[in-house]
Amino acid sequence: MRLTVVGCSGSYPGPSSPASCYLLEADLDDRTWRVLVDLGSGALGALHQYVDPLAIDAVFLSHLHADHCLDLCGYYVLRKYHPDGHQPRIPVYGPSDTADRMARAYDLPTDPGMTEEFDFREYAGVVELGPFRVEAIPVEHPVPAYGLRIEADGATVGYSGDTGPCAGLDAVATEVDLLLAEASFVSRDENPTKLHLTGAECGEAATHGRSKRLVLTHVPPWYDPQEALVEARTTYAGEIALAHAGAVYDL
Repeated sequence: MRLTVVGCSGSYPGPSSPASCYLLEADLDDRTWRVLVDLGSGALGALHQYVDPLAIDAVFLSHLHADHCLDLCGYYVLRKYHPDGHQPRIPVYGPSDTADRMARAYDLPTDPGMTEEFDFREYAGVVELGPFRVEAIPVEHPVPAYGLRIEADGATVGYSGDTGPCAGLDAVATEVDLLLAEASFVSRDENPTKLHLTGAECGEAATHGRSKRLVLTHVPPWYDPQEALVEARTTYAGEIALAHAGAVYDL
């Protein structure tokens, strides 16, 4: 399985990266399967650097804040009006109101909304798609939100989505080969609860879960990512990296 960071900026696109978007690829039956985890603001344009956007097999949304889902609007336009013709529907997994939320975001009537381009599916149990096995786990955030465990080729990626420390995050981090965890807060600030993680809290989750590797992501442009890295090293002794647009991890 290969993980490519398409976008990793927290809360809005930054000067060197779009907002959240991660491309996962794995082979099965003589072809490469590709899924996107989140498709946040600015990510669709950057996606063209790594793969033909029409080659995506499914999209998995952690939650419905703009920095994680809004470029699905552009993807709708691409699939509906592409010069090669209207493209086949692909699955889009997310919270229960994803279809209506995306229709409103593009000022469409909810019927049909984007349902002729996307097969919207609410998370309910484990999803199996080609070589991928995806488990969505509820986490703490002001809106319905999920962390994801994604398995393929004998490896597992854990993705925190946006969350505060919680049992769901611990479940996402348990014995994964790579934990992709959001580090939106810094410990020196007085931070609200049930919203985001500090770098130190990312490290704690990786340590408690016995994660083999930690990659910090979703750092807002107003913070220095190195501060998150320094914090995480105080609570996790394993390999740590900072996500950046274009980074590739082979598992």
